[in-house]
Parts: sequence; structure tokens; C-alpha cells
Amino acid sequence: MNTQLHPAWYNQLLTHASKIPAIPMAVVHPCERQALRGAIDAAAAGLIEPLLIAPLAKLRAIADDEDIDLDAYRVIDVPHSHAAAAQAVELARSGQVKALMKGSLHTDELMAAVLNSQTGLRTERRISHVFAMDVPAYPRPLFITDAAINIEPTLDEKRDIVQNAIDLAKTLGIVQPKVAILAAVETVNSKMQSTLDAAALCKMADRGQICGGTLDGPLAFDNAISPEAAASKGIHSAVAGLADILVVPNLEAGNMLAKQLQYLAGAQAAGIVLGAKVPIVLTSRADSASARQASCAIAALILHAKVN
Repeated sequence: MNTQLHPAWYNQLLTHASKIPAIPMAVVHPCERQALRGAIDAAAAGLIEPLLIAPLAKLRAIADDEDIDLDAYRVIDVPHSHAAAAQAVELARSGQVKALMKGSLHTDELMAAVLNSQTGLRTERRISHVFAMDVPAYPRPLFITDAAINIEPTLDEKRDIVQNAIDLAKTLGIVQPKVAILAAVETVNSKMQSTLDAAALCKMADRGQICGGTLDGPLAFDNAISPEAAASKGIHSAVAGLADILVVPNLEAGNMLAKQLQYLAGAQAAGIVLGAKVPIVLTSRADSASARQASCAIAALILHAKVN
């Protein structure tokens, strides 16, 4: 099974990100080998200036096992993962860090602090997650959204989910991303809400409510990514068989799709949360250090695009 991002895309991300200043990033509770190693590797690559927030005893034990010198990095000692999340969000609110990175705590713990209406990092845009996936059998990067944050998004929420993904793809060099709105079928069916939402999203793009990408849907997974499958069903569009972005109907579908690609197709996934006041590197606790490093590169490129 492939365990690395395709060299061309992975190297492109790292090369572009290495040409810009390292970003100050709060690493939230990196009390597991891959979580800490990913942050340290990203720092060594010149991508981030990590601020490690965790119980010091736990952090030092992992660092000793990994032969990492903690004295080379800034560390904030906190009693537990909840405190680490709250501290990281406060540092982002005050501008002391420009991005966050999820360590070994659960996603819900970090996002509860991020989404707090009084002390969190909300903006007018809906917060959503994008997997930037490198699938060995697919000829280009594949972005999947949302498989981690929004459980059953409404049409309005899907609008923001789509726009967030388009903005990310454009930041990473895809001029006019092709967006496939996924459903189980490729025709509109009044009994299947996902097909109605897909049709509405495409019309919203026609009316300028979604900008910067080319949308089509509903599309089934096969005719979204396979030109042969699209042709066999008589589907002719600028997106069918050529999708850059796959928009799933709900979190369960997205989570299963992303994990199937990882564990059955050898894909590697970088993960990023968009729509907050700062980008948030959010990967699975089981993801490799290289996936975390690629996610840091994406966060750095997002921040660089905002100020240029």
C-alpha cells in the first residue's frame, strides 16, 4: 500500500510552502508519536514555528522516546487536552499564533473550543473540513468535503462547504476547480434530498452565489471520477469524469469515502479546516507524520495567499 503522497504534488506543496516564512502554529496536545513527529518534521522543513501545548510530563515522555529535544521549541504546560484546546484558541484570537494543529486529542474537543460562540474562532463563513487526497489510481489531487465537521449540512451550509473547497483548490493552483456534487444517482429525484441539493447548488453557481469553480450534480461517484463511466451513462459535462472536488451529501458518506480511499486504494490524505479565523490542520489521529507535514504546508499557503 502506498504510504506517501505522489512525489510531484507532495514536493510541489513543500517547495511552494518552503519559499514563504514559517507560520506560528499552536500544536494542540501532541501527546502521541505521530502527532509530535509531524509537528517537529514540519518545523524542520521550515513550514511552521510550533508552539506545543500539552501536559509537560506526557509531552516529555513522547519526546524522549522519539529523541526530540524539547528545549528547542516553545512549550506551554497545561493540565489536560481540554485546557490545551482552550489555550490554543485564545492564542489564535489574540494573534499570537496564525494557525492551529490538532494533536492526539479528539476532534470534538478541539472543535468545541473553536466553535464557542463567545471565545471561539467563528467567522461569517460556515466552518468545514477538506481532505486533500492523493489517490494512486487518480491522475490529480482529489479534494473531499465535508467528512469531519458538518454531520447533516443544510443547503445553505453546503454552499459554504463548496465555496471553502473551491477557495482552497484555487489557493493550491487549480485555476477553475471542477466540483462534483455527489449522490447515489445522477438524476434529480424528489425523494432523495441529496439530488435536490445538488441541483440547487449548481443553479446557485449559475447565479453567482458560488464563485470560482465549475459545478455539476447530482453525480454518482463513478461518473464523477471516471470518464468511461460518465460516457457509458451518456453524461456530458465539464465535470463528469474529471472532478477535482467531491462534495458528499453528509459526514457519514464522506468519512467512509475518505477512509476507503486511504485503506483500500492506498491514498494519503492531508486535512484542513476552513472558514475559521485561522486555518486548522486536522488529520486523523492515525495519520502519518508526512500527512501532517503536508497539511501544515497547505495551512502556510493559505495564510500566504491571504496577505498577498
